[in-house]
Amino acid sequence: MAAQFGRRLRKGATTTAVAAVAVAALSASGVPGATLVTDSGDQQSTGTTPPPDDSAATGNSPYYTDLPPLNTPNKPGTSTNLPVTGSAESGIPASILAAYKKAEQTLDDTDAACRLPWQLLAAIGKVESGQARGGRVDANGTTFSPILGPVLDGRGFAMIKDTDNGAYDGDSTHDRAVGPMQFIPSTWATWGQDGNGDGRKDPNNIYDAALAAGRYLCAGSRDLSLAADLDRAVLSYNHSDAYLRTVRSWFDYYNRGTHEIPDGTGTVPPGLGGGTDHSSGSPSPSPSPSGGPKPKPKPEPSPDPTKPGGGGSTSPTPPTTPPAQTLAGVENAGTGTLTATAGDAFAERIKVRARNRLGGPLAKVSVTFTIAGDTDAAFDGGKNAVTLLTGADGTVTAPVLKAGEKAGKFTVRATATGRSLPPVTYTATVTARQADAIARTDDKALTAAPGTEFVDTVEVKATYKGALAAGVAVTATMITDAEEPAENDKGPYFKDADDKPVRTLTDLRTGADGILKLPKIYADDNTGTYKLRLTTEGGATIVIELKVEAPEAPAV
Repeated sequence: MAAQFGRRLRKGATTTAVAAVAVAALSASGVPGATLVTDSGDQQSTGTTPPPDDSAATGNSPYYTDLPPLNTPNKPGTSTNLPVTGSAESGIPASILAAYKKAEQTLDDTDAACRLPWQLLAAIGKVESGQARGGRVDANGTTFSPILGPVLDGRGFAMIKDTDNGAYDGDSTHDRAVGPMQFIPSTWATWGQDGNGDGRKDPNNIYDAALAAGRYLCAGSRDLSLAADLDRAVLSYNHSDAYLRTVRSWFDYYNRGTHEIPDGTGTVPPGLGGGTDHSSGSPSPSPSPSGGPKPKPKPEPSPDPTKPGGGGSTSPTPPTTPPAQTLAGVENAGTGTLTATAGDAFAERIKVRARNRLGGPLAKVSVTFTIAGDTDAAFDGGKNAVTLLTGADGTVTAPVLKAGEKAGKFTVRATATGRSLPPVTYTATVTARQADAIARTDDKALTAAPGTEFVDTVEVKATYKGALAAGVAVTATMITDAEEPAENDKGPYFKDADDKPVRTLTDLRTGADGILKLPKIYADDNTGTYKLRLTTEGGATIVIELKVEAPEAPAV
């Protein structure tokens, strides 16, 4: 909800002639046109109010808007090389600019499909509060005094009885819009965010408010790189052509470039410099022009508003989304057991369904799949999180999930992106590579004289269900010749990295061909026949004889 500034425009109870005058005034002030050029450069706003979508607020309502002269460094169509410094009017205070960009990055990480541009937050912040009263914020981004919209007592505005016991707006009788992005308390209760990580959700903090506004604009399945979706997002703040044109004019300007100015040096919009309150006087309606459209009746506000606007800029009327278009949650769409051998892809694909309040499917819902837990598993492409949209049948399937080398269990969560709805949780299990058979690749006798090394190398091949078993863990142990063998403390041995004798090796693994060549084996001074046991992951075992015998004496 934009605060009340020097120029006041009213929709709803007033005539459409007032809106026409507003648009004309906007043009006369030198504000650039409302054309949106996206990264692709080929999408433009229609300049008219599109029909509301499943997350747009649709009521016509009173609003106030800040339309100060826009002294652009370069007129539209000329050079886009804007100066590093310039007027306070066109610059954005440092903390305010940082908050917008931080919100954009957070949304890019958590709801990439929305494609929120920070310039849109800047445009709305300019209209709503003149960039937090020209950047009058402390080091944490909190305004030095609250920015409050008019009292919503029904006198010239909608009537909204208190919903927060005055906690945010200081009014325990009626609600007022609060903060640099002008959220009404009941909406803040739903959409409030902690954007600066201080553990609080404060509508008077620009970091918190900017992130909340970003999530609100990204509601549903909007892609803000599309002109139509961006229009709907702006109209969810205030369903008015004039408001849309005003925001878009600043959006277009900031897209061409801007510059940072110190906090507190920005232009303070009229009506905001001297205190926290805005006037709540009712504007005088203008008569309808002869033969023109008749004025629309003032809409009745809902007792439970959910729009961010409310005080003076926009109607607090909540979205009237039909149940069939309202997301109720996400659910498992028939995903089976998730198991895979280390290094292999999971045969089962994770699939979820978005459902509406009637239990039916809901399309174009953003779903984020996230891998959690102690695992090196990843989605195709090495990602541990992906965001996708549901299809016409309300379902979406995650990319192929590939197991790493780490055996054990981990979790995959599917959540409706940016929504506080319960996730769908899946448990995935990675089993170690296995072999059900192991055998020597030759039958050479393995012998050595005391104190020497065995000439021949022990080589074995592991298989699983007849196929070569690559990457299988193998344990080699010199064992005693007892009914319950244990590690032998004499006879043949291996050497560790410090050349010290060891009789058990656990860091062995078959190669891509299923073959394992053991390190050199040495004999101590004890003669006799000894046993070497090899055991694979999966339980395959082989016992190999090793003989240590003195060489025959030469004939005399």
